[in-house]
Amino acid sequence: MKFQLDEPQGGNSISRHDGRNVWVNGVQHSASLLVPWRGEAQAWALTRFEDLTEAHFEQVLACKPELVIFGSGSRIRFAKPALYQSLIQARIGVETMDLAAACRTYNVLASEGRTVLAALLIESDAAV
Repeated sequence: MKFQLDEPQGGNSISRHDGRNVWVNGVQHSASLLVPWRGEAQAWALTRFEDLTEAHFEQVLACKPELVIFGSGSRIRFAKPALYQSLIQARIGVETMDLAAACRTYNVLASEGRTVLAALLIESDAAV
């Protein structure tokens, strides 16, 4: 039994994921992306966890969320705090999870009306 709407009123919803793709509001995305609580999902130019830089998190900061759910790919990996120092200084929370957990958690928080952003790493060589 599902306990949440497929598309929260006025917000974004991650309807499906399979390790290589994420569907936001029914639209398939096969590359890393940022999913804000409202507005359009946007490309996040990142194909490998090892390539994360401060600039990637500056793009996240520009969306002005209160909380960021970082989906670190097929497995949980933690970025160095120095990379997301701008978020810490802006008092924006950051939680790291694998991609599947990040998608689920994002949906729950977005359905509660939170100003959450999912920063989802979809690795081009991800195993399904």
